Amino acid sequence: MEHLPQKYRQLFPTVQTHTMLASCSQSALAEPVSRAIKDYHDSLLHMGTNWNEAIEKTESARNEFAKLIGAEPDEIAIVPSVSDALVSAASSLSVFGKKHVVYTEMDFPSVSHVWQAQSDYTVSVIPSIDGELPLEQYETYIMDETVLTCVPHVHYRDGFVQDVKAIAEITQRKGSLLFVDAYQSAGHIPIDVKAWGVDMLAAGTRKYLLGIPGMAFLYVRKELADALKPKTSAWFGWESGFEAAYAKGARRFQTGTPAFISVYAAAAALSLLNHIGVSHIRDHVKTICADACQYAAEKGLQLAAAPSGEQPGMVAIRDERALETAALLKKKKVICAPRDAVIRLAPHFYNTKDELRHAIDEIAAKTIHM
Repeated sequence: MEHLPQKYRQLFPTVQTHTMLASCSQSALAEPVSRAIKDYHDSLLHMGTNWNEAIEKTESARNEFAKLIGAEPDEIAIVPSVSDALVSAASSLSVFGKKHVVYTEMDFPSVSHVWQAQSDYTVSVIPSIDGELPLEQYETYIMDETVLTCVPHVHYRDGFVQDVKAIAEITQRKGSLLFVDAYQSAGHIPIDVKAWGVDMLAAGTRKYLLGIPGMAFLYVRKELADALKPKTSAWFGWESGFEAAYAKGARRFQTGTPAFISVYAAAAALSLLNHIGVSHIRDHVKTICADACQYAAEKGLQLAAAPSGEQPGMVAIRDERALETAALLKKKKVICAPRDAVIRLAPHFYNTKDELRHAIDEIAAKTIHM
């Protein structure tokens, strides 16, 4: 799949001068996305207002994300962040009368923050075992009184990929709704919310979705959405904006005016991803990451990723001085994303096998001389 970087690399000016391997935090900016941002700016600069055009871009972004995950546009809400998406979901669950929620040890810390702030719920945390979350853990911790189970599709620290469809089968049998955090997967791992049986899913735009901060998407299964009454709903979540009735479908989870500059960027970025095809991106990323994991082991580096299961879309290398190493790499124009005691090398379709090997050579050299 090396033809992907050969075909699309020229769209990313940064990769002409830097080794960009931080997609788990912020992807490189593509020329079409940069132009979209400039279009938003220029429309305000030269026309004074661009409301109608911005609303059209919002619908375009909604449609593109729906296509990306196998959903319908009315099942997608535009929200400021994944944290906002989860807060909104949490505010809507009282209709079920159940007060137990579970999330996992592998969830991003903000998931814990959200549930710590929800005094109406009792919360259980599903622990990992040797860096993995066996399905048996879900069987144990999800109970009949569990109203919502929160899971990450991909672990933010080491790229461990969960079998969401298998987890959904457990939550359905137990009578729990399933909320999936897809921030670390959307854009480089194919997602099919219908085939998997997902109730809710959220993803932001600044990572593998090639966008910028300020915007996220919330999917809510249409059969579920109309039964929910989110307390965070506001103007964009109500019929016509002025009528005292929730909007149909997932739109009722929306609040105020979106960050339109991020909307413009998202519409262009998602269009590019859908044009390429996430399945093609996944094949490429898996191939170069598998090679990089083997190469890192040969260099004597210790991998942080779980040893079994699906090939992660990043190369996670243990390093007790990860922040210092990342700063040194940045001076060499190698951009990575350290997290705790792990250096995360997170490529996208514009990256090559040689770039990953170059980064690993630099890490190995820094580790030896520290």
